[in-house]
Amino acid sequence: MIRHLLSAADLDRDDAITILDTAERLDRSLAGREIKKLPPLRGRTVVNLFYEDSTRTRTSFELAAKRLSADVVNFSAKGSSVSKGESLKDTALTLEAMGADAVVVRHSYSGAAVRLKEWVRGSVINAGDGTHEHPTQALLDAFTMRRRLCGGEGGLDGLRVAIVGDVLHSRVARSNVLLLKTLGAKVTLVAPPTLVPVGVEAWAADVSYDLDAALPESDVVMMLRVQHERMSASYFPSAREYARRYGLDVRRMAVLGPQAVVMHPGPMNRGMEIAAEVADDPKRSMIVEQVTNGVSVRMAVLYLLLGGADEASA
Repeated sequence: MIRHLLSAADLDRDDAITILDTAERLDRSLAGREIKKLPPLRGRTVVNLFYEDSTRTRTSFELAAKRLSADVVNFSAKGSSVSKGESLKDTALTLEAMGADAVVVRHSYSGAAVRLKEWVRGSVINAGDGTHEHPTQALLDAFTMRRRLCGGEGGLDGLRVAIVGDVLHSRVARSNVLLLKTLGAKVTLVAPPTLVPVGVEAWAADVSYDLDAALPESDVVMMLRVQHERMSASYFPSAREYARRYGLDVRRMAVLGPQAVVMHPGPMNRGMEIAAEVADDPKRSMIVEQVTNGVSVRMAVLYLLLGGADEASA
């Protein structure tokens, strides 16, 4: 395995499938246990270094590390020396001096994870950097698709995935396009022209501006949150107009194929990109499963990056 996980592009097909297979094995190992804990990372220290607010990702990484018996330190920029002006480098050097074996970092600046690996000897895992990437989200999305639609093994060959919404500001979209292509899926990006990045023609994905045309041809529809906090201008006339053109409601869900599923990386703007009835649909919606699977996938990433496999076989 690689030493760091900074981008979905760091993973070739074998690496990605190894992570997904390891997540399946770890998930089975914990099934039925009263105490959900395994020993491979006992004595290791994992630091969650979060400069942006997060619920799902930070909690998921914390649970994953604790279930592997690692010691976990949660670092939040709020209430720390960062609020006094401490730089990322100085914070990294402090963590290095404390002996962190892995640093899980989320930062508002694209490329922060790449810089961090230059200052620490432990493994660095990118938990989202600016509008760049979020590789573990792509892995848990692939795990969810594979388990539901591909029998829980191998790649995602031939699967048709539509990623819909604010592609311009989405690190999830970038990581998913890279990883899904690696695993053999066919990806279509669906968004208003104003929310499609410049240079998207170089991405390994088709582009469509018509959600209604894309839905019948999709096995997976992944809705993206409209990221108002990253917008400095008006990208569409109104929330109501966006929902009318690009929101997934019950009427649109009805045109999906019989096995097609709906996903969302969260948090959701209910009533805008996705209707409440769609998000809560017991047959189609995989949103809760994504959260559950995130713990297993992040356990697999920590286990493999920190040498859990070597220790277990020693």
